[in-house]
Amino acid sequence: MDSLAGGNSPLHRLDPRAKLITTLFFIVTVVSFGKYTVLAFIPFFIYPVYLISAGGLPAKFILKKVLLVSPFAILLGIFNPVIDRETMVHIGEICVSGGWISFVSIILRFILTVTAALLLVALSGFNAVCEALTKLRVPRPFVVQLLFFYRYLFVLAEESNRMERARKTRTFHRGAMGFRAFVSLIGHLLLRTLDRSERIYRAMCSRGFDGHIRVSTAIKSGIIDHSFVVVWSILFIFFRVYNIPVELGEFIMEVF
Repeated sequence: MDSLAGGNSPLHRLDPRAKLITTLFFIVTVVSFGKYTVLAFIPFFIYPVYLISAGGLPAKFILKKVLLVSPFAILLGIFNPVIDRETMVHIGEICVSGGWISFVSIILRFILTVTAALLLVALSGFNAVCEALTKLRVPRPFVVQLLFFYRYLFVLAEESNRMERARKTRTFHRGAMGFRAFVSLIGHLLLRTLDRSERIYRAMCSRGFDGHIRVSTAIKSGIIDHSFVVVWSILFIFFRVYNIPVELGEFIMEVF
């Protein structure tokens, strides 16, 4: 994701604070709908589609990242059809319960919000996002912890890959990992990751780390950045107030 932030499109050059505020407003607007809302989410896809196209980002790569964490959203709403069985919509002879509608609503919210967050990182870089949080008066300890958490995820992944390669080498790739071996590996992984992260932190301090996040380019705000926030915020409010697909359908029915 950080490698994508090295692009040179107009969206990459925008103030990270503008993109952060717009994304937060987008997420708040999306999650503010009722649990049975489905069609009203369709116009909100304009925002991520615009960011991907104008920023020159690979759509398949972003989609793979969203699908990677989609089981969390599915697990969150999979029991809704079982709990809420009251029929709310009739599609011909098919009765659709409120549980299925709320489940689809959860999936759509998840896709929109996670995609927007990923695009924010892909267009700005995680360091720039953290710097934008600092400029917006978010407490510095929280921002530094967020940055370390992001960085040490890679440390955890690297250590887990090394341990998995070592296990396969010693077992000659025979059989699946047993439960006892899995528990033991998780414990050793935690200890190795803590030790590795402590060494990294000491190396950072020896090189002058003082808790301040530095980015390669200075953050500057201009009329284009302000316009980006204002225009998209007005558009989000418009989508929130008016259910465009429903009103468009009613208009077409009246005309024809």
